[in-house]
Amino acid sequence: MTKQIPLSALELAVVVEGGDAGTAINSTVEVAQHIEQLGYQRIWLAEHHNMEHIASSATAVLIGHVAGHTKNIRVGSGGIMLPNHTPLIIAEQFGTLETLYPGRIDLGLGRAPGTDQLTAMAIRKNNMNAAYQFPDDVKELQQFLHTENVASKVRAFPGEGLDIPIWILGSSTDSAHLAAKFGLPYAFASHFAPAQFRAAIDIYKREFRPSDQLQKPYVMACVNIIAAETDEEAAVLSTSLFRMFIGILTDRRQPLQPPVPSLEPYWNPEIQYAVNNMTACTFIGSKESIRQKLSVFIAETGIDELMAASYIYDSEKKLRSFTILKDALSEI
Repeated sequence: MTKQIPLSALELAVVVEGGDAGTAINSTVEVAQHIEQLGYQRIWLAEHHNMEHIASSATAVLIGHVAGHTKNIRVGSGGIMLPNHTPLIIAEQFGTLETLYPGRIDLGLGRAPGTDQLTAMAIRKNNMNAAYQFPDDVKELQQFLHTENVASKVRAFPGEGLDIPIWILGSSTDSAHLAAKFGLPYAFASHFAPAQFRAAIDIYKREFRPSDQLQKPYVMACVNIIAAETDEEAAVLSTSLFRMFIGILTDRRQPLQPPVPSLEPYWNPEIQYAVNNMTACTFIGSKESIRQKLSVFIAETGIDELMAASYIYDSEKKLRSFTILKDALSEI
């Protein structure tokens, strides 16, 4: 029998056709409030830059906004791209968030820029090798948050001594080694980079070293979920997701588009093949279909938590998708 696991959500505050950054942020708050009522474990916001149709660039600010409009659900970063910032600034920002919302803040860390290289240069200026310093930056951030930093000449206020869980995010096997070495929970971005997912979690579990934060491996997989009343409706709703990936691959980005009857006008065999590879960890269908597919996925991978990214154009149908997903997992 497949084990029951916590369920969470990832939000990027995606702008839909006819909307703007304000409506995207309001929609993210609505999602957070809705899934909180359903009993979801956490909602994470992702750091992206120079993306016209994503409103989560000031990630810590958005985390505070969402936490302020909810009561119990954990709110965090999926993730903060640490090479874009100094560890001290992140310790202060998340120390402030944890002070405002005690026991509710997660700090997921990634090493990618969350943008293109030209924008990364604008963010990092003369520190374009920052990604190579990622392990040292994680250590430094941990030090700023630790009670033992009290004797240091540089300290994080608020931040020092606060219990803020740190996660390592990854989309390749590189991050698995680091998460295992540091004894930190590991969240994998299988919603857009599934190719190395299973190899990465195998490495993480095999190499894991217990730490003060975590005694045994803990894996969370982020996947795409499009759930609806019927398989047919879910398939139509999913065309918005696939058109988004088509736009990424062809560099023709646009707001999240309404669903369409067919994707044939929008891709060719080459693009279709690439999109299918990127979305291999995507689950589409009715409650029963989602339940069956996820039951197999959870059993095969042995993950400890599932995080859902749901790119659905209609806000009411998006909320309904999260409800159907919760119901489906409750029956596993």
